[in-house]
Amino acid sequence: MGGKTVTRADLCEAVYQKVGLSRTESAELVELVLAEIGECLERGETVKLSSFGSFVVREKGQRIGRNPKTGEEVPIAPRRVLVFKPSAVLKQRINEGAAS
Repeated sequence: MGGKTVTRADLCEAVYQKVGLSRTESAELVELVLAEIGECLERGETVKLSSFGSFVVREKGQRIGRNPKTGEEVPIAPRRVLVFKPSAVLKQRINEGAAS
C-alpha cells in the first residue's frame, strides 16, 4: 500500500507539464504557494483549499505523559499542532480510486 512520495520537484514538474510555464517559473510558483500557506499557518490562520481540505492549527495544553520504558511521568509542554481535514470531495475521490 506504500504509495509514492510526491516532492516539490514533482509538483514543479506537474505545473510545468500542465500549465505551460517554464521550469523556473513553475518552481517559483510552487515555492510561492507553499511559502504563503506556511506563513498563514505560522500566524495561526486556517488554510482552506476548496475541494481539497483545510489545514488547521490547534492549541494543545500542557499535559502529563509517561515514558514507556521507565513509566516515569513527564510534563509535556503546551504546543501548537497542525491538523489536515480532507474535504468531502477529496474523501469521495480517494474512496472511488480505492474501489477500482
